[in-house]
Amino acid sequence: MKRVLAFFAVGMLLLGGCGAKGEGVQAEGYWMRSGLKDGNSAAYMTLTNFTDADVALIGASSDAAAAAEVHLSSMGADGVMKMEKQDSVAIPAGEALELKPGGYHIMLIGLTRELIVGDEVTLTLHFDGFDDLTLTVPVQDAADMGGSGMDGHNMP
Repeated sequence: MKRVLAFFAVGMLLLGGCGAKGEGVQAEGYWMRSGLKDGNSAAYMTLTNFTDADVALIGASSDAAAAAEVHLSSMGADGVMKMEKQDSVAIPAGEALELKPGGYHIMLIGLTRELIVGDEVTLTLHFDGFDDLTLTVPVQDAADMGGSGMDGHNMP
């Protein structure tokens, strides 16, 4: 009987771990760039929508910056990189959105403190009609993460 209970307990633990994935919007691979106080930084990650409905990322906030916004970097017709604030970015049901250098990212504007490699920053993502997602994001070296350093996060 003890053996049956032990197998049951292990099975429940394994199933419990599986149940945590596949609910709401989840983030993985998140990191952010270092930055000077009063300067800017950018956060990157992959967001996966595990719901049956489209989800809209509508903003972000952090105690490490005066403002946090969703931005898109792209190449303009003139060959110059540009960056634009996005009011909303859709994440279709069952799909993922990659926030990466040179594309969508979370722009942290007016850093309230210097961010150095090894620090951690609290970042909250806001969704239309869904719960916020709060992350503890590590500050990492962009070169180690495949960032080009040219994603325009300091462009005027």
